[in-house]
Amino acid sequence: MFDTLIHKLKNDRYITLETTPGHSATFTPTIDKIETLGLADLVDGFSTTDNPLAKLKYNALFAAKLLQERFKKPVIATMSMRDRNKIALQSDLLGANEFDIRAILALTGDPATISDQPNTKGVFEGDSSLLLDIIAALNSGMDYAAKPFNVTPKQIHPFAVVNSYAKNPKTLQKKMQKKIKHGAVGIITQPVYDVENAKQLLELKEKANKECCRENKNAELILGVFPITKLRTAQFLSSHVPGINVPPCWIDKLREANTKGAEEEYKVGFELSKKLFEELKQLHPKIHLMTANQFQIAKDILV
Repeated sequence: MFDTLIHKLKNDRYITLETTPGHSATFTPTIDKIETLGLADLVDGFSTTDNPLAKLKYNALFAAKLLQERFKKPVIATMSMRDRNKIALQSDLLGANEFDIRAILALTGDPATISDQPNTKGVFEGDSSLLLDIIAALNSGMDYAAKPFNVTPKQIHPFAVVNSYAKNPKTLQKKMQKKIKHGAVGIITQPVYDVENAKQLLELKEKANKECCRENKNAELILGVFPITKLRTAQFLSSHVPGINVPPCWIDKLREANTKGAEEEYKVGFELSKKLFEELKQLHPKIHLMTANQFQIAKDILV
């Protein structure tokens, strides 16, 4: 399962779909929606998010297990440094390993100060590089303290993230190099909204891989796509989310459509998003689709 995913990532077309577990004691309704729409047949795998924005959600590892059991497709489970120390991280990885949850997206995590849980404190023993190092240790048959395991864990495939835009592109290259040096096999970008932006990211990834070649390490870039169907979403991403660049022409077109009603606004936004998806797929067919669980939009983009 995971060998196929990594082979596709390195040599073929590759599409994964993000799922966001909800503030609920069950994840099954989300899986049922995916099954009803036949989305598992349109993607190579899924991902599960880990309490994004420090808001309490269903556990990403358990969600990944349920997805894999239902669809027999690999799932990249997110783990953040915000909520666990080194003991908890390793313990969760070992438990997940026996259940074949073996693709991990390493995140530093959003600050605990924005949590919906009172007086929450972040752990943050390190950034996502520490989790990548922990995974490397487990893959070598020992824990982070260099103590060998009685039974060696099955191989874990580490993924990482990077911003899609920076005023100084060199900073993005340095961040990519850091993730690659710490073992990431795939680097998922924040949403991309411009083909030229995507081309620049691919050039930076090539330079980052070249810098790391002496260590025999490299990673594939996975372009993040988040469809925009509302003006307010475009404005929010443009103004409040660092590392994402929504072109002014998108905002202008959505603003004009907004004056004609919600239906026209959705139509224009979807057409822009669909066109971008097709162009990115032609340029670099390795894409991570994010729709905030709006799975009908995901299907309409993919078919």
